[in-house]
Amino acid sequence: MTRMLQLAWKTFRPRKPVPGMGVLDPSVTEMRVHPGDLDVLLHVNNGVYLQMADVARWNFVADLDGSTRLGDRRWYPVVAASTVKYRRSLQLWDRFRITTRVLGWDERIVYLEQVFTRGDDVCATAWLAGRFLSKDGSRIPMPDVIALLGQDAPPASPPLPAEVTAWARSLDVAHRSPAPTGPTPGTTSLP
Repeated sequence: MTRMLQLAWKTFRPRKPVPGMGVLDPSVTEMRVHPGDLDVLLHVNNGVYLQMADVARWNFVADLDGSTRLGDRRWYPVVAASTVKYRRSLQLWDRFRITTRVLGWDERIVYLEQVFTRGDDVCATAWLAGRFLSKDGSRIPMPDVIALLGQDAPPASPPLPAEVTAWARSLDVAHRSPAPTGPTPGTTSLP
């Protein structure tokens, strides 16, 4: 519940934009583990990591002044897929940071990495595939979102790491080119 309230607060009262920040620049969110984040084994519950990642992504959008820009168009982000690799437990009162960065995008999906660190220790790494929708439910092409959020954004995505591309294909979230129309090569059409 703690992180749900924090997310609501960040949604309606986003932090101030970071001057000069681009879509490929990392965003850092500092947090501390609270009692409501823990499970019965007294470490951060695996589901809470996803809620913490939500808060950090909203901070990333706010850093780009995206809260205003997206709100004006009535566009909003949704998670299409996520995977978290846990390495070290976060315990009560630990201070940690989440570094959020865009790895790349295709026609419909943006790929993000979120790394949870406590000091020099990596505690967890999340990959997310996200997309943007409008209030009428239609999908927004990712290049349009990138252009809106990053005035100095490159015209095309940087190449995705091979392991992220394989992950996206395995979960069937990667952009697929439309199937060719017309007869299949080597076949004949009936009159």
